Amino acid sequence: MSYALSGRHFLKLLDFTSEEIVELVDLAQGLKEKKHAGIPHRYLEGKNMVLIFEKTSTRTRCSFEVAGHDLGMGVTYLDPSGSQIGNKESIKDTARVLGRMFDGIEYRGYGQEIVETLAEYSGVPVWNGLTDEFHPTQMIADLLTIRENFGDFQGLNLVFMGDAKNNVANSLMVASAKMGINFTACGPAECMPNDELVATCRAIAAENNCEIRLTSDVEEACTGANIIYTDIWVSMGEPASLWEERIRLLSPYQVNAKVMAMAADNAIFLHCLPAFHDTDTSVAQDIEARFGLTEMEVTDEVFESAQSKVFDEAENRMHSIKAIVLATLG
Repeated sequence: MSYALSGRHFLKLLDFTSEEIVELVDLAQGLKEKKHAGIPHRYLEGKNMVLIFEKTSTRTRCSFEVAGHDLGMGVTYLDPSGSQIGNKESIKDTARVLGRMFDGIEYRGYGQEIVETLAEYSGVPVWNGLTDEFHPTQMIADLLTIRENFGDFQGLNLVFMGDAKNNVANSLMVASAKMGINFTACGPAECMPNDELVATCRAIAAENNCEIRLTSDVEEACTGANIIYTDIWVSMGEPASLWEERIRLLSPYQVNAKVMAMAADNAIFLHCLPAFHDTDTSVAQDIEARFGLTEMEVTDEVFESAQSKVFDEAENRMHSIKAIVLATLG
């Protein structure tokens, strides 16, 4: 079984055409149907991949590991203490070593330049599990979830609420532009995506009959929206000292019942997780003690509502990552 994307890296959605992205969503949907039907799909028997995690994760790690096992692959996990990458061994040397041993390399960590260097020197497909700039595997899962709820992409309105300069918002803006979805970043001016990426996405959006909008007005952004999306206010790798400033800046952009009431009747809520919608975690308990907040970027009411598709979205991480691995190694 061979695929048009065989041998390609998966570093950012800007590297792919709209048609190629749809092919990945289609493949993910087909693999999901096989998984649910109990149909084996060990198409990559005998191949091996390594997962480099400089930033820990539940969904990304489990998605890659289950995807690999379902495809018949061997999977090796390297946590932040399990590799000398960038410490005693350069990134390009690490890439050339791992490329001799594995058929594919996943990287989840910091600067985009790291995953780009791994791709340049490894000689095998490299997959971006998350960098400070982009989170492309999340996007295939999000697009699958959106299509499951709406049937198509063209003309939908997606609003990202909060820190619109983070990796998820950047990637959503690209994905929306590629798929013909109107994208609105709603947050304070200090938290908007960089001008260069906005200009790039607006050019892509013009080709696909959609728009990229930036606003600080919640009602303007959310009225009639089909998808309301948010993320935690301090991203992984950012210092905890940012909480006070981000709470001050982003509290007006919390996704709550009032926001969802502004949206379209068929609107859904998405979040890449983890979410601070209650005080059932140690971080949330610390935030409550320091700032008196029991909910942050989304209220528990919205998170647990019928409009919330966050656990479908989380499951779709595994199916979409499986599709990316299969398409690039098959």
